[in-house]
Amino acid sequence: MRVLVVEDEEPLAEAIARGLRLHAMAVDVAFDGREALELASYVDYDVVVLDRDLPEVHGDEVVRALRPGGRVLMLTAAGLIRDRVHGLGLGADDYLVKPFVFAELVARVRTLARRTPRRTLSPLERRGIVLDPARRTVHRDGREIALNRKEFDVLRELMLADGALVSAADLRRKVWDEYADAASGVLRVTIASLRKKLGPPAVVENEPGKGYRL
Repeated sequence: MRVLVVEDEEPLAEAIARGLRLHAMAVDVAFDGREALELASYVDYDVVVLDRDLPEVHGDEVVRALRPGGRVLMLTAAGLIRDRVHGLGLGADDYLVKPFVFAELVARVRTLARRTPRRTLSPLERRGIVLDPARRTVHRDGREIALNRKEFDVLRELMLADGALVSAADLRRKVWDEYADAASGVLRVTIASLRKKLGPPAVVENEPGKGYRL
């Protein structure tokens, strides 16, 4: 397992890295957001443990800029509910508040690493949309479409369903986790953004109260 720890407090960053290495994880460390993005541009990390309040590039911007695929655990002192909702809405997969118990951090990192999307070696094609799970790219009618991690994962699940209805609960569980809050509206926001990026004609259909299909 390859993990990137992004934390501007160097003693804490090194302590986290040492602890994760004792659990047989390969760990790189970055002390600011700019360095984190540079490392993530050429290393395919399984999990990114990310402090939110970073110098150079804020942690929120790092989450937005990270390419789809890696799982992000936000590690921060900002522990209010609105802070957690905002962080998860940006695309983070989990949120752990400082101070924390190290055993919980290890368990959460391992859980995120296991939560890998279903892999299909061949690209998925439907209605002019081509999704390549290996390269994590999406094209529609030859035009490349830039999606964030959550939008890509939602589209992948809809394409894997091959036209069948996928319930909102299933999408939340597969793309976020079983504890995703239905009241947060994060799925609706992600679907709306996905529709906008895919452009006309609309291909994501909603059956109110039931779910979505492509």
